[in-house]
Amino acid sequence: MSRIALFPGSFDPFTKGHENVARRAILLFDKLVIAIGHNPEKSRYFPVEPMRKSIQSLFDPEKLEVILYNQLTANLAVKYGAKYLVRGLRNTTDFEFENSVTQLNQTLEPELETVFFITHPHYAHISSSLVREVHKYGGDVSSFLSYPLK
Repeated sequence: MSRIALFPGSFDPFTKGHENVARRAILLFDKLVIAIGHNPEKSRYFPVEPMRKSIQSLFDPEKLEVILYNQLTANLAVKYGAKYLVRGLRNTTDFEFENSVTQLNQTLEPELETVFFITHPHYAHISSSLVREVHKYGGDVSSFLSYPLK
């Protein structure tokens, strides 16, 4: 039986911190599905389809797939046969939020486990919102991303 994990998020943009978590997760699971979700409470800054392609270009397609989704994460996990959710934690604020989301997901799908990866200290200061802010005002964001922005 394959161990499939889902790594959901808005990934606006997908940073080196996200990449670090994904690369470490690939070592534990047979397949990782990076799921770019639509969050009705956020409007995207970077277009989603180029982001999906940029993320996919960083990884071996045999081990990792990048998809777009617009449904409950727990339901998506069931659809893909994923028994695990992957989440990255930079700090205690991330943990507080992710803990609540994990409890909700386990209520919806009791067999769904969340696996937390502590972000490597080298990337802990990077957040998508800070990258967007720097980019918005013309700053160089290349040190935060592993792909060129289009």
